[in-house]
Amino acid sequence: QVQLGESGGGLVQAGGSLRLSCAASGRTFSRYAMAWFRQAPGKEREFVAGISWIGSITSYADSVKGRFTISRDNTKNTVYLQMNSLKTEDTALYYCARRFGERSGLASSPSFYDTWGQGTQVTVSS
Repeated sequence: QVQLGESGGGLVQAGGSLRLSCAASGRTFSRYAMAWFRQAPGKEREFVAGISWIGSITSYADSVKGRFTISRDNTKNTVYLQMNSLKTEDTALYYCARRFGERSGLASSPSFYDTWGQGTQVTVSS
């Protein structure tokens, strides 16, 4: 069974940057689209960014466009989220997730993802 493990979260001042990583176990990582979601206390889990299985197509929530960049390295079974110009409203628990269905397209709803990591906390102070 595939497992996902996030890292790279932490405490940063507004305007700062963080790079999140999500490492996947198994041999089939390159066949699946991946995404980052986040969940703040008292709020629903929301889509942040997604990347196609081959890495050529990306999608972003409007709230992070121009500030965040998703990428993947299929040789390392890892997906990244580079977060720049962080805002206090970016504070949340960040999860990576694997889209179900090999070579499927991107999706922004959590219901299209069947494998999740434990999350990494990102806290942005003012």
